[in-house]
This record gives sequence, structure tokens and C-alpha cells, in this order.
Amino acid sequence: MTSIITAGATNPPTSWPTHSHTSHELVWVRRGAMTTRAQGRIFAVPEGRGIWIPAGTEHSGEVTSGVTLYGTLFSPDHTPAGFTAPAEVTVVTMNPVLESLLTHLGQDTLSDGERRRAEAVVFDVLHPVSAPLDLPVPDDPRIAPVVRTLLSDPGDLSGLEVWARRLGTSERTITRAFRESTGLPFGQWRLTLRIQRALTLLSDGTPVQDVARRLGYAQTSTFIDTFRRTMGTTPGTYRPATPPRTVR
Repeated sequence: MTSIITAGATNPPTSWPTHSHTSHELVWVRRGAMTTRAQGRIFAVPEGRGIWIPAGTEHSGEVTSGVTLYGTLFSPDHTPAGFTAPAEVTVVTMNPVLESLLTHLGQDTLSDGERRRAEAVVFDVLHPVSAPLDLPVPDDPRIAPVVRTLLSDPGDLSGLEVWARRLGTSERTITRAFRESTGLPFGQWRLTLRIQRALTLLSDGTPVQDVARRLGYAQTSTFIDTFRRTMGTTPGTYRPATPPRTVR
């Protein structure tokens, strides 16, 4: 059985419902971003990253418009040795060497020897990213209204005091529920969600100032500084390249 099969699609659906595969799957995109939901977490996967989904894992996802979606299937008995938790969804770095190897393995003219050698190198260069932008989705009923609201509108500016009043509870209860359910304080959880949504909006071509406004930032400069501290680069890095204008 061939251990690696690659396939590409230039016009993927914008979203797909929850499903699973009998094989491990590695998925990545170009010219856009992907969001995947699996194992109680939301994963933001911009260009340059991919997501490893273990066999049998239920997952759903969506992509920004105009992306090229790539997928590679690995037989269940082939798992990267460097993954600390092989059964967990893992964000990986899609470096040029890895992408070239997977494209090479998509050819049906390779000999068995060529395929085995290329596959061995794939596992040598397949590495998790050091700081994946994933977000746990809490199922604690004490904070369910907060989670629903923010997933729908990450720019909602309601603070703990406002939420406590709405829910008839205390700020301490909300804070404790977020830490117990996600391991994160409320502010950090909301910030990660905003950065995830920013990646999607930016990859879809939304201007930086519009992204900042939709995410609740009064000043674009504040959003840019926050994004840079989190991602290590400016928001403009994730906007699609604009074709050069023709001068007449």
C-alpha cells in the first residue's frame, strides 16, 4: 500500500462539515488561510503552516476565498516520530522542502525505491511549530453565553464586569471557569480568538484598518502592535499580494 497520497484542489468548498478519515491527513493552503475545529479546539492555519489530523479524528473546517487547498494522506501506521502526542491534532511548518517532497510524491511515475526514499525524508522534515495558534473551546455552562457571543463576534468589548452582571454571577466565577476549562485567563482567550479571526480576515483581503475595527480596536496602531507581539510580524504580512496596477 502506498503510504503517502497527495491531491490538490484549486476551488475547495469554503467550509466542510464534521467528518473523519481512516488515514492520517496533512492539509495546508496557499494564498489564504484555513480554520479547523477538532478535539475541542480551534486551529488557525495560515499560509506557511499545515495541520496534521490523526486517523479517526472528527474535524470540520473552512477556508478563505480563492485559496489553493492541498491534502496528503498517510497510512495509519506512519506517524512522525518527533510528535510528542501522535494522537493529537498538530500544527506543522510547511517549509519549501516539505512541500516539494509532497508534490513529488504525488506523481504516479515514481519507482518503489524513489517513493520510499522520498517518504523517509518527509518524516525527517515534518516538524510541529513551536507556538501553534490554537484555541480551546470551553464547554462549561457557566460561561457558555460568553463563548457563543465571542465566537460570533470577537470584537465584542464587554468586560468581565459586564458579563458578570448579565449572567447574574461574579467576575471571579467567570475567571475561574475560563482557567479551569481552557488553562487561559479570559483576556488571553479572547485575544487569541481575535488574532485567529484577524488571520482569516487579512488572508481574505480585508484592509488592516477594517480588521482592527471589526475586532474592537479603537486605534489601528494598537491592533498592529498587538498582532506583532503575538505573531512576530505585522498584519500586512498575511494580506494577499495585490497585482500591480497597469499604467495607461
